[in-house]
Amino acid sequence: MGFRLRKTIPLGPLRLHLNQAGRITWGLKIGPWTWSATTRRHTLNTPGPGSVSWPGRRGER
Repeated sequence: MGFRLRKTIPLGPLRLHLNQAGRITWGLKIGPWTWSATTRRHTLNTPGPGSVSWPGRRGER
Protein backbone atom coordinates (compact mmCIF):
# COMPACT_ATOMS: atom_id res chain seq x y z
CA MET A 1 0.00 0.00 0.00
CA GLY A 2 1.56 3.27 -1.14
CA PHE A 3 1.17 6.78 0.16
CA ARG A 4 -0.48 9.24 -2.23
CA LEU A 5 -0.75 13.00 -2.08
CA ARG A 6 -3.67 14.83 -3.64
CA LYS A 7 -4.94 18.39 -3.44
CA THR A 8 -8.58 19.23 -4.16
CA ILE A 9 -9.55 22.74 -5.24
CA PRO A 10 -13.31 23.40 -4.98
CA LEU A 11 -14.73 25.92 -7.48
CA GLY A 12 -18.43 25.85 -6.65
CA PRO A 13 -19.82 22.48 -7.80
CA LEU A 14 -16.65 21.85 -9.86
CA ARG A 15 -13.75 20.08 -8.10
CA LEU A 16 -10.20 20.05 -9.50
CA HIS A 17 -7.88 17.32 -8.18
CA LEU A 18 -4.10 17.67 -8.48
CA ASN A 19 -1.95 14.64 -7.70
CA GLN A 20 1.75 14.28 -6.97
CA ALA A 21 2.53 13.39 -10.61
CA GLY A 22 1.13 16.75 -11.72
CA ARG A 23 -2.00 15.26 -13.33
CA ILE A 24 -5.22 17.26 -13.05
CA THR A 25 -8.63 15.56 -12.98
CA TRP A 26 -12.04 17.05 -12.36
CA GLY A 27 -15.50 16.16 -11.18
CA LEU A 28 -18.82 17.61 -10.05
CA LYS A 29 -20.26 17.62 -6.53
CA ILE A 30 -23.83 18.76 -6.03
CA GLY A 31 -25.17 18.00 -2.56
CA PRO A 32 -24.81 14.29 -1.82
CA TRP A 33 -24.23 13.42 -5.53
CA THR A 34 -20.72 13.30 -7.07
CA TRP A 35 -19.58 12.54 -10.64
CA SER A 36 -15.98 11.85 -11.67
CA ALA A 37 -14.92 12.86 -15.18
CA THR A 38 -12.02 10.38 -15.13
CA THR A 39 -13.94 7.19 -14.24
CA ARG A 40 -17.42 8.58 -15.08
CA ARG A 41 -18.62 7.05 -11.81
CA HIS A 42 -21.68 8.41 -9.97
CA THR A 43 -21.58 8.36 -6.17
CA LEU A 44 -24.39 9.11 -3.73
CA ASN A 45 -23.45 9.75 -0.10
CA THR A 46 -25.82 8.11 2.36
CA PRO A 47 -26.55 9.13 5.96
CA GLY A 48 -23.90 7.79 8.31
CA PRO A 49 -20.71 6.15 7.11
CA GLY A 50 -20.77 4.90 3.55
CA SER A 51 -21.99 5.66 0.07
CA VAL A 52 -23.46 3.98 -3.01
CA SER A 53 -21.74 4.21 -6.40
CA TRP A 54 -22.54 3.20 -9.95
CA PRO A 55 -19.91 2.68 -12.65
CA GLY A 56 -20.18 4.91 -15.70
CA ARG A 57 -19.68 4.10 -19.37
CA ARG A 58 -16.03 3.18 -18.90
CA GLY A 59 -16.85 0.72 -16.12
CA GLU A 60 -14.67 -0.14 -13.13
CA ARG A 61 -10.99 0.81 -13.15
